[in-house]
Amino acid sequence: MQEDQHPRVVRLSFSKEYLKFSAAHFTIFSATERERLHGHNFTVAVDMQVSVGDDGLASNYRVYKDELKKCCAELDEYLILPQLSPHLIIESNAGEYVVQFHKETMRFLQADTQLLPIRNTTVEEFSHYLLNQLLSTEVFAPGKVSELSVTVASGPGQSGTSSWSGYA
Repeated sequence: MQEDQHPRVVRLSFSKEYLKFSAAHFTIFSATERERLHGHNFTVAVDMQVSVGDDGLASNYRVYKDELKKCCAELDEYLILPQLSPHLIIESNAGEYVVQFHKETMRFLQADTQLLPIRNTTVEEFSHYLLNQLLSTEVFAPGKVSELSVTVASGPGQSGTSSWSGYA
């Protein structure tokens, strides 16, 4: 049998039961309209392309899954606020975030809240945020992976996927 003459790449996918986070949020539709505060059990799945080594391994899968689990844990059981929303004014005051939206003032405990550098609290923004978080780690760094997609679902049949490719 002839040995491969070309570098081998493989597409790996991870969508384990524990790759999830529960979070409260409200989606902002305009300068005057938003959803009521509510929560979801968001699920996270990753699809990536990596090189296969001479030993027939891309890597120990545990390193990928551990990094994914860590990213999910950082969002789990928080109210998530979009720090970059043009429709919110978020101020910090005595252990609270005081949030102005249209004619409303909302107060949230800082200990229960994550401010994320996103524009809205949607699956589109969550998937993009997590994609960037993963690409900034050593495990998922460009060069270690050649393509990466992150899917965040807020329930069955409703998800958003953000992708990156190191190919020109």
